[in-house]
Amino acid sequence: MVRSLALIALLALASVPAAAQDMLIIAHRGASAERPEHTLAAYELAIDQGADYIEPDLVATKDLVLVSRHENELSGTTDVASREEFEDRRRDKTIDGQKIAGWFAEDFTLAELRTLRAKERIASLRPANARFDGLYQVPTFAEIVKLVRAKEAATGRRIGLYPEIKHPEFLLQEAGIDMVDLLLRELRQLGITSADPVFIQSFEVAPLQRLKLRGEFKLVQLVAPIGGPADEPAMRYAEMVTPTGLVEVAKYADAVGAHIAMVLTPDGTPTTLVADAKTSGLAVHAWTVRPENDFLPAMLRTGDDPKGKGCGDVKLAALLKAAGVAGVFSDGPLKERNCP
Repeated sequence: MVRSLALIALLALASVPAAAQDMLIIAHRGASAERPEHTLAAYELAIDQGADYIEPDLVATKDLVLVSRHENELSGTTDVASREEFEDRRRDKTIDGQKIAGWFAEDFTLAELRTLRAKERIASLRPANARFDGLYQVPTFAEIVKLVRAKEAATGRRIGLYPEIKHPEFLLQEAGIDMVDLLLRELRQLGITSADPVFIQSFEVAPLQRLKLRGEFKLVQLVAPIGGPADEPAMRYAEMVTPTGLVEVAKYADAVGAHIAMVLTPDGTPTTLVADAKTSGLAVHAWTVRPENDFLPAMLRTGDDPKGKGCGDVKLAALLKAAGVAGVFSDGPLKERNCP
């Protein structure tokens, strides 16, 4: 009964739009609920909708250019599988312990990659996004920074960058690509310093520790409900978010990027993660608030259609704010949409 009353009190906060609250809104792959993720169109829309940060996932090309894709495997987010000229690039690779068949960014030069066109990754849940399939190229990190600077000049407000380096251990061991070196070189060439609003994130540990030694950018250790860092096979995320584990994380990171299920219990009340993290000097950024029923906890869904949207994402963001998170990753603008 006490927990139910607490949930009702927390949901009352949902009458305040999450974007208006004192909590960073991190546009997860851009406005990816409304445009194919990791495209310049998705990033620009997210900025127009008021995002504090945009979040590109970074992979590398064969000629060592940072580009933005959800994964280094390309067939889920581009038309590469339908391109006969690249059929011979199909490979089987074992990445972070999982065997994956497909086409991989590190096997393409930037010029080759630029001939591909982006597509919606989860068209079954976001069919409206599929109408944009084929319109956009794969953007480079430099192009994303150029867009951010142009929008800053046009709007007069700062827009942060929140890049994730994808599979750095795999790329270093299997392709000889050092994502830490590449990112630091690119940031330096683009004139980005620690004075700019930048967070760098990874699910792995060693890249963040190296970044801590080599620069002053804010760093985020990503954690998930299951598994552990690919570069530390004996380590579990569940251990990393204990009070003792968080003390160790705080030696190299500024924040923990945690799955929502690690921040809220099934009935919507907070876990101890935020409080434990604050004790260690760490902020918590929660991922990911999405508008579709399929991604929402049962208590916040509207109807039975997995594609259905209501106000659940706004209410979920309010619950996270009440739990004390410093920021949320969001696929949408978290606008009111006539929410009660």
